[in-house]
Amino acid sequence: MLLSTAYFPPVEWFALLARDMTLSPDRVSPSTVYLEACESYRKQTWRNRCCILAGDGVQMLQVPVVHAGSMQISDIQVDWSTPWLVRSQRALDAAYYTSAYYEYYRDELFEIMDRRAALLWDWNLSLIRFLLDKTGIACTLVATESFEVPGTVPDDYRYDIHPKRSNTVLRDLGLEKPYYQVFSDRFGFTPGLSALDLLFNEGPDALLWLKRVFG
Repeated sequence: MLLSTAYFPPVEWFALLARDMTLSPDRVSPSTVYLEACESYRKQTWRNRCCILAGDGVQMLQVPVVHAGSMQISDIQVDWSTPWLVRSQRALDAAYYTSAYYEYYRDELFEIMDRRAALLWDWNLSLIRFLLDKTGIACTLVATESFEVPGTVPDDYRYDIHPKRSNTVLRDLGLEKPYYQVFSDRFGFTPGLSALDLLFNEGPDALLWLKRVFG
């Protein structure tokens, strides 16, 4: 499977990682997923943005990047010249402080964010690994060594999961069933959010949801 990197990737991104993971009482076999490291940086994608659900609706968080030099995704630098990180962390606090599991993950997550990785690739990877660990998804991530032309490799989802168009990933995996969300009483169930939303609301049960182990 081939995916693009992403900042706090959406639920369907993690559902694909969990798809080929074997989960049974006697063994856990990890999936293997390739992350596109050689493509050119694409604006207005999940590569440097994510969506959370706040008290006033869906809120987008974005990582500003430096547009200079190499534009290969693995070379893109994070722009730390503005206090966007503090604003993002405050937004997470405001959105999820009443969720069932936020307090259990917050400090470790913020510690990782506070390291302020220089490259977007490294920043995303550290947050993806945090989410893998906390959701319990067993997955081996492998960076590509060359660019694969679209349509030439199987299971290529690099451009299917995009903030400006819908996809059928969750439907195809049988995962369109809602999970609990803090503000569902105001908005109903809101799809298309970061996997953070699933983790903070479902905690250890996030993996059961991703693997369709629900009633």
